[in-house]
Amino acid sequence: MNTPTRKAYKVFRAHGGTLRTGEALAAGIHRRTLYTMRDLGELDQLTRGVYRLTSLPPLGNPDLITIAKRIPGGVVCLISALSFHDLTTQIPHEVDLALPRTSRHPKLAYPPLHIYRFSNNAFKAGIQEQQIEGVTVRVYSPEKTLADCFKYRNKIGLDVALEALRIYRGRRGVRFNSVLEYARICRIEKVIRPYLEAGV
Repeated sequence: MNTPTRKAYKVFRAHGGTLRTGEALAAGIHRRTLYTMRDLGELDQLTRGVYRLTSLPPLGNPDLITIAKRIPGGVVCLISALSFHDLTTQIPHEVDLALPRTSRHPKLAYPPLHIYRFSNNAFKAGIQEQQIEGVTVRVYSPEKTLADCFKYRNKIGLDVALEALRIYRGRRGVRFNSVLEYARICRIEKVIRPYLEAGV
């Protein structure tokens, strides 16, 4: 293994094994080294501009990692967030991603995206930073996700929101006050409160 490749391996390992092209270049990896490693099968190209060491175990959630690397300002939301928190039986066929209303529309060939535009307060509330395979992924908390699901019930289906609430209710340490707090921020407290009080 030549010196540039050895250095590249060290940089990739220091960053959890996954880097965007810009991150790799900023860390001193030459573009030619990236392409050589890719062509030799030492790097997987997850999507345009995102590389991962092939020597690592297979990714459990490659779509969320790709989104986190390519669109770091976004937040995983709605059905994708429900799936992440094990609050749904739905299988996401695209990544639901929240963005501020004023941000540019991202261009990404894969994975398929469904973009939701959130107001400033609703966008900033309830963001958690989760580590997946060494990559920081921003996803809404379970309580914020429940509020969002009721807000977007006409798009994702009220049945999805109610199922998520039932699953959440069966867990330890439920925080209905937090759900109501996020519901106020999302301006749907009157919508969700009857379902919380009815024990649905």
